[in-house]
Amino acid sequence: MKRSRLIAAVAALVLLGGLGLAVANQAGDFPVDPPELDEDYYPCAENCHNDMDVDRTPRVLEDEHSDIVLHHAEQFRWCLDCHDAENRDVLHLQNGTKVPFEESYLLCGQCHGDKFRDWRAGIHGKRTGNWNGQKHYLLCAHCHNPHTPKFKAIKPEPPPAVPGGAEAGAAH
Repeated sequence: MKRSRLIAAVAALVLLGGLGLAVANQAGDFPVDPPELDEDYYPCAENCHNDMDVDRTPRVLEDEHSDIVLHHAEQFRWCLDCHDAENRDVLHLQNGTKVPFEESYLLCGQCHGDKFRDWRAGIHGKRTGNWNGQKHYLLCAHCHNPHTPKFKAIKPEPPPAVPGGAEAGAAH
C-alpha cells in the first residue's frame, strides 16, 4: 500500500512539474537579459537592411558581417533560416513566427529540444534566483556564439601540488 502511494505521489509531482514548465514557457515566464548586440549593426533595419534587397543565396559574406563564419550545421543553414528577412531586428521560427532576440531560446529549442528542456528545468545553462520563486535566466547566446556554438578547446591547467608531497619536502 505504501509503495503505490509513493508511486502516485511521484507521478503527480512529475506531471505537475511538467505542466508548470509548459505553462511558464507559454506565458514567456523566462526573464532574461537581452543578448549583447553590436551597436555598429543594431538596429539592423535602421542601419542597413531597410534599403537592401533580400539575397537568400548562401555565400561567404564579404562586404559586411565578414567576421561571422557559420559553423552551425552550415551545410543545412543560412542566415535567413534564423534571422527574419523582412525585419532583421527579430528572429523567426520555422513556422514563420517572429521572436525577439530576448526569446531566442524558442528558436534554439526547435533543433535542440533536449537542451531547451534541460534549460527550462535549470539543468543546462545558468540561472539565478530563488529555487521556489523568481528566477533569472541566461540565454543560449550568452554562453554560445549562435554562429559557432561549439566551445573552443582550452589547455588544461597543471594539477595542484600535493600537500606534504615530494615538492613540499624539497623546500625544507
